[in-house]
Amino acid sequence: MYRNDGFRELDRQESLRLLAKAAVGRVVFTRQALPAVLPLNFRLDTDGAVLLRTSAASELARAIDGAVVAFEADEVDTVAHAGWSVVVTGPATLVTEPAERERLISTGPRSWVPWPREVFVRIEPELVTGRMLVGGRSQYGVDLP
Repeated sequence: MYRNDGFRELDRQESLRLLAKAAVGRVVFTRQALPAVLPLNFRLDTDGAVLLRTSAASELARAIDGAVVAFEADEVDTVAHAGWSVVVTGPATLVTEPAERERLISTGPRSWVPWPREVFVRIEPELVTGRMLVGGRSQYGVDLP
């Protein structure tokens, strides 16, 4: 980030703390060689991994299993011109280990749409970046260009 651009860079811990408070985020992946973005609910695991739950037959499950993806969530206050954004980047894998699946059934995210066969996807947090808007327009009392 550039100095004095109105944003403050967040460290990994602060980024994950904010991310844990968000209800919905966006997974960024490749679909037919093009970028795709899909909003969905999620939960953070104890190690900071992003957990998703989706249909076993979904295009999403097929597209991201074994791929490096990004996951982004944010919170924006349009009145105060404030907010934050966190991005987790890492490999996504379907959770196949039976004991881990059982754990996630009780502790993992709940699908907003129930599916006959669901899978859990785990995004490893290899790179965690975040930024917070600290110099919003309302801070100065005028609209900046």
